[in-house]
Amino acid sequence: MKRGIDYVTLARRVRAHLGQEHRYAHVVRTARAADLLAARHGLNAPKARLAGMLHDLARLYTGARLIDECELRRIPIGAFEREHPIVLHAPLGAALAQEAFAVHDPEVLSAIAKHTVADAEMSPLDCVLYLADALEPGRDYPERAELWSLACRDLREAMRAVLANSLSYLARKKIPVAPQTLAAAAAFHVDRGRLPSLT
Repeated sequence: MKRGIDYVTLARRVRAHLGQEHRYAHVVRTARAADLLAARHGLNAPKARLAGMLHDLARLYTGARLIDECELRRIPIGAFEREHPIVLHAPLGAALAQEAFAVHDPEVLSAIAKHTVADAEMSPLDCVLYLADALEPGRDYPERAELWSLACRDLREAMRAVLANSLSYLARKKIPVAPQTLAAAAAFHVDRGRLPSLT
C-alpha cells in the first residue's frame, strides 16, 4: 500500500471499488476479526486488517469476468476453477490489491489469495484471514460462536474445525470441493472418516 494512506482513506476506496454496502460491511467485519485474531496470536494486526479490507475486491465480478481478468493476468486457472469461477475472486483479489491499492507485501497477498479455498501450505496470517472471513459476526450458522472462541485460542485447531465444518456442509449440499481445500484438510489432519461422503 502506498506510504501514508490511512485506514479511513483505504476504507473509502474499498467501499467505492465494491459498490455494494452488503459486501463492504462484510469486509469491514472481516478486517476487524482478522485484526483481533492476529493480536490474540502475536501476529501483525495491521497486516491482518489490511488483508481483511482487501480480500473481496473481485467477489462481485461475474464468472465470465473472473476468468477473463485472470487470463489477462496469467493467473492459473485449473479445471475446478473453470467449472466454479467464483473461487477465482481470491487470487484475482490479490492481483487487484497490488494494482489498485499498491500492496506488495507477500504475506498480505498470500492471505488474500488463499482466503476462499485455503491451501496445503497456510502461514499464520493466511489462517487468520481464512478464519476471520469464515467466522466474522455477520456469518449466521449455529457453530460460528463456538468456532470463533476456538480460533481465539488456537489457530491450527480452529483451521481443522472450520475445514471439517466446511467439508461437511459441502458434502451435505452435494457441492464439489476444491482440490486446494482437500489438500488443506489433509495438511491440517482433518478426520475425513467422520465426515459425510465427499464424492
